[in-house]
Amino acid sequence: MQEEFIQKMKQLMLESKKEILDKLAANNAEFKNMIENSDAKDEVDAATDAVDTQMLDGLAEKDTNRLRLIDSALMRIEQGKYGLCMKCGKPIPQERLEAMPYALLCINCKSKDERRNR
Repeated sequence: MQEEFIQKMKQLMLESKKEILDKLAANNAEFKNMIENSDAKDEVDAATDAVDTQMLDGLAEKDTNRLRLIDSALMRIEQGKYGLCMKCGKPIPQERLEAMPYALLCINCKSKDERRNR
């Protein structure tokens, strides 16, 4: 795989990582403010706050998972293993990496995993 392409993907992932960290920090501050500003409320307000909390937690979980995948891909770049399928070891097409820079599996292995998990 071309070094120029790898460096491009690395830069994209570093930018994504910064965005995720900024978003998580903002959500955490927003969540903290919600809790601090909550007084004794009626049941409807309490239920709304619970839903807001669950949504924030869900978003944070997705972002945290994506952050782990990005960190893993950055580590594979450092190890010289970026762009290789973790299952079969074959190169992952650049088109797939452009769509998902932190992809772990080639399309064939990912499809097999998805069929197995149905």
